Amino acid sequence: MNLVVAIKQVPDTEAMIRLSPDRRDVDRDGLSMILNPYDEFAVEEALRLREAHGGSVWVVTVGPADAADVLRTAIAMGADDAFHIVTEQALDALTTARLLAEPIRAHGFDLILTGREAIDDGYALVAPMLAEMLNVPVITLVSSLRVEGGRLTAERDVEGGRETLRCPLPAVVSAQKGLNEPRYPSLKGKMMAKKREIPMAVPDGLSSKVEVEQLAYPPARSGTKILGEGVRAVPELLRVMRDELKIL
Repeated sequence: MNLVVAIKQVPDTEAMIRLSPDRRDVDRDGLSMILNPYDEFAVEEALRLREAHGGSVWVVTVGPADAADVLRTAIAMGADDAFHIVTEQALDALTTARLLAEPIRAHGFDLILTGREAIDDGYALVAPMLAEMLNVPVITLVSSLRVEGGRLTAERDVEGGRETLRCPLPAVVSAQKGLNEPRYPSLKGKMMAKKREIPMAVPDGLSSKVEVEQLAYPPARSGTKILGEGVRAVPELLRVMRDELKIL
């Protein structure tokens, strides 16, 4: 199988996020960056499909120069090759999908996998947009995946149940948490990935269709109110719930 995985570099989930002076982006100075956690499931599933059906795994990303680190992470996990579309500009989902579509079409594919969404912007739009541009079916939020005889069977959780969908290959799939348990990159894989030359392209004349006007921090939490200790606090708790919170 010719497997393609589109991945993204995002801020570490444990990092302290600071906004840039113009409050239109995240301040990346000293910020720890990682492979988008949902993309780890996509990479792992591609590796398992290669192990089951043969073929190759090609990872691709759009991002700044240091985004090559997440491509090396995927290579250390076991991906065969990578490609980097280099841009320092913050892009909307549509522009990102357009940048991905051209090299993926040229490379060829049986199945494209992505994470369900990037944890930094949460758009969850690149997979369906990419499928539309490449004129192939798409199944999103996949938590179980099976490929047999040139067809794809996927399951995803929906409210009150579980949905089973089928489509022919080629196709696009976005991976949900629970699809698998991503492997850790081996030491040998890390050393090999560190030395790997990654092909890149620098697109010209980019212009996003969506512009970020302003980012803001979440509102501060209100202070904690201690009502008392043990059973002696129960009457006051009931009064607050009835008179102040209006939930009784």
